[in-house]
Amino acid sequence: MDVFAPTPESDFVDNNSRVLAQEASRISDIISSPVVHGIEIVDDAHYDMGHERRGVAVIFNHKHFLHLAPRQGTDLDRDNIQQVLTDLQFDVRVYNDLKVDDVMQVLYNLAIENHKNRDCLLVVTMTHGEHDVLYASDRCFRVNRLWENFIGNACPSLLGKPKLFFIQACRGDNLDRGVPLDQSIKQTVRMVAAAGARELAQPTIMSGRAKSIQYAIPSMADLLVMYSTYKGHYSWRNPIQGSWFIRALCDELRVQGNSKELLQLLTAVSRKVAYEFQSNVPGNQLMNSRKQMPCIVSMLTRLVYFPRK
Repeated sequence: MDVFAPTPESDFVDNNSRVLAQEASRISDIISSPVVHGIEIVDDAHYDMGHERRGVAVIFNHKHFLHLAPRQGTDLDRDNIQQVLTDLQFDVRVYNDLKVDDVMQVLYNLAIENHKNRDCLLVVTMTHGEHDVLYASDRCFRVNRLWENFIGNACPSLLGKPKLFFIQACRGDNLDRGVPLDQSIKQTVRMVAAAGARELAQPTIMSGRAKSIQYAIPSMADLLVMYSTYKGHYSWRNPIQGSWFIRALCDELRVQGNSKELLQLLTAVSRKVAYEFQSNVPGNQLMNSRKQMPCIVSMLTRLVYFPRK
């Protein structure tokens, strides 16, 4: 397959094309606490994914804005990721075109729920963005507000459990022109990719009596944030086929979601976006034939699998 074959539709960037005033981040005491919480440890190398429920998956889908251009193609992303996460047995909740206050209320309500019988938490946000800022339908907010209600002792029932955030949005207005590879390097890349396809057998998590211990963990432990692009750069979205990042994420979760370890799966997502997508904006030479590189920020402390329940 010619991975550089252009699509008939032009690609767009998830950026508002102008800078608005950034909303100040709230200063909170939630990232430190003298309280000691008990955590049930089943296997030190793996997160316990044997709870009664998989957990809640929240999807914030922003298409229409008061002052910004609509994000055509995002509804397809929403439907695809909703179906994939449902198949992975998440309790999926979809919110469209919320205002900032409503987004914060959803996150607050989620944080005060009892997650004791859930494996993890997952949040997907698809919107316009720029440097460390995301947009709701009415105004902007700082990106860290997505997870501030779930770190430290803010949500005790999620302590020691993975909290996963996926963000489809621009992080600036820089363009990635890409780096040409000669034939010998391309061959090496193909060989490495082929070798990586021979995945090792998934470790078996033995059932047994859990050991209850008490200890301190870092406030930011067990958090993963994956951005569709790295800091300062555009994130691309096709108005007909959806965004590159969400398409790749759905493809990998659909095929490997129940078998592959999460970070290994997300590396495959990054590889797919990096090698199989290239912007097609024939009327604009500056924007045409540009690349994109997702970015993973992981504070996970164990391996994450989504085995079938």
